[in-house]
Amino acid sequence: MDEGLSIDWTQMPTYNTIMSVAAGAGLVSVVLFGRALSRGKTVSYEGQAVNFGVLGVILTVTGAHMTLTWPFAAYFPFDNIIFGEPSLAFGVLLLAAAFLLWRRAEQLRTSTDPVSELRAIAAPLTILIIGLGLSLLAIAAAGLVFQLFAAPPEEPISGLFAQWPWVEAIFMSGLFALTGLGAVLLPAAVRGLRSEGRPSAVQVVTGIALGMSGTVFVLFGALNFFTHIGLIVHTM
Repeated sequence: MDEGLSIDWTQMPTYNTIMSVAAGAGLVSVVLFGRALSRGKTVSYEGQAVNFGVLGVILTVTGAHMTLTWPFAAYFPFDNIIFGEPSLAFGVLLLAAAFLLWRRAEQLRTSTDPVSELRAIAAPLTILIIGLGLSLLAIAAAGLVFQLFAAPPEEPISGLFAQWPWVEAIFMSGLFALTGLGAVLLPAAVRGLRSEGRPSAVQVVTGIALGMSGTVFVLFGALNFFTHIGLIVHTM
């Protein structure tokens, strides 16, 4: 192109599309798994392990690469922190959950109180999960203060709001804030988890926050497979 934004895509590999879909699927999966346990439903622990394992591999590999190599350094360096580091942390947590559920599937299936066992194992992760939640809230604040996330005009659909950068800043910051709120509340929600118990207010809010944000991440990531391809076409 003679005018407008031009990007050397050989120097900036981008894959936050699949990261968004996988992260969203992971958030929704956590909510559905917790709801199944709280309602005393029969759970396929091997199936959950496979699901968490697949999502964990995607997020760990892409998150680690983005965190360690900074592929967006030439144009959007802050995106390496915003998308890479949370994805890496969430991916490792999902892999740990997959390993645990696969190894202890039979034990959990025959246990009289599998929820208590899982709750006790998850307890030491409280500090990390709350820390990640606070980090997501910090990312949301940075997005608003510095008006990040605005798509360039060359990007289809999202680029229509390029002259109003606060629109996408509010949308994405709100999405990160909602996820961060769910993460901060998650340890308290897990501590109160009981088989066939009535969900507490904290559990309801946590489920809504993570479920809604996860769904939006899946849909937004899927949309970006079109918009990012269009951006590449328009800026080669």
